[in-house]
Amino acid sequence: MFTGISKVLRRLLFTAGMTIALPVSAWAAGVQPGTNMFAPASKPAREIESLAIFILAITGGIFVVVGGALLYAVIKYRRRKNDDGSEPTQIFGSLQIEMAWTIIPIMIVVVMFLTSARLIFAIQDAPKPKESLAITVVGHQFWWEVRYPKYGVVTANEIHVPVDEATYFKLLSADVVHSFWIPELAGKTDCIPNHVNTTWILPTRVGLYKGQCSQFCGTEHAMMLLRVYVQTPAQFKAWIKNQQKPAVEDPAVAAGREVFMHNACMDCHTIRGTVATGRFGPDLTHLASRDTLGSGSLSNTPANLRAWIKDPDHFKPGVLMPAMQLNNKQLDEVTAYLCSLR
Repeated sequence: MFTGISKVLRRLLFTAGMTIALPVSAWAAGVQPGTNMFAPASKPAREIESLAIFILAITGGIFVVVGGALLYAVIKYRRRKNDDGSEPTQIFGSLQIEMAWTIIPIMIVVVMFLTSARLIFAIQDAPKPKESLAITVVGHQFWWEVRYPKYGVVTANEIHVPVDEATYFKLLSADVVHSFWIPELAGKTDCIPNHVNTTWILPTRVGLYKGQCSQFCGTEHAMMLLRVYVQTPAQFKAWIKNQQKPAVEDPAVAAGREVFMHNACMDCHTIRGTVATGRFGPDLTHLASRDTLGSGSLSNTPANLRAWIKDPDHFKPGVLMPAMQLNNKQLDEVTAYLCSLR
């Protein structure tokens, strides 16, 4: 098939094939449920997907036209065995061609700019319903603080919202620039120190949607994950009611509570209903009700929790939580206490 075709053509075909095949295969293998931006489950995400497909269609058409013209030229004007070395007929000063490759790209750029700008303003300026849920999200190195001002609830790394209702996010940062992104629910919005940004979602399907910080923010940027649970209104109300309760006082884990309160734990973490009021780390009042530890680094099981307390850097190198210098008995006790916080 390639007989008589130059090495340049072979390299061109190989490069084009790899350019298309590698991203597609990586996408097909790597997309997990809840992270596929081409499976929108929220009104703004659906509008963003429509724009993305429109832009992909335009750029795909450009690729086909330019690639086809280049392939045609390489094949038609390739060196042949009987060539006498003379150049083919040259074309100079074609006004029509020069006008075409100037005007057409300008028109394409203008169309993409106008459609993108229209969508940006439509999402940003969408009227906020009075009954919408308000949530404040604060980016920290390397976890998410989630506040529900209306209900007096503070949690971390997991957001619960009702289905078919608008939720508006107030985005802040406690240190460096972070970026709030849940691919199936909304586009990326930066969390900037000393500046408030906002975004919103209107989810249409119950389920778990995964996101993460999409702005490099330090050593553990890649493990600054986020989980959004879209629930029925009844499930959401039940979750809020449980989160509003103070920490459980279980006499069976009193020893672990003493370990927590007499070590550095209480300086960094809050447990409502106790003297622990630290704000540097996540609120642990209902830690056991969460599915993950370390902002999605590992599943929330007693064994993982104990190992995390002992040496968090083992699971999340660069994490700002220090290893707790506790003996085995203390580790078992404080783990039992934290597992009771449901």
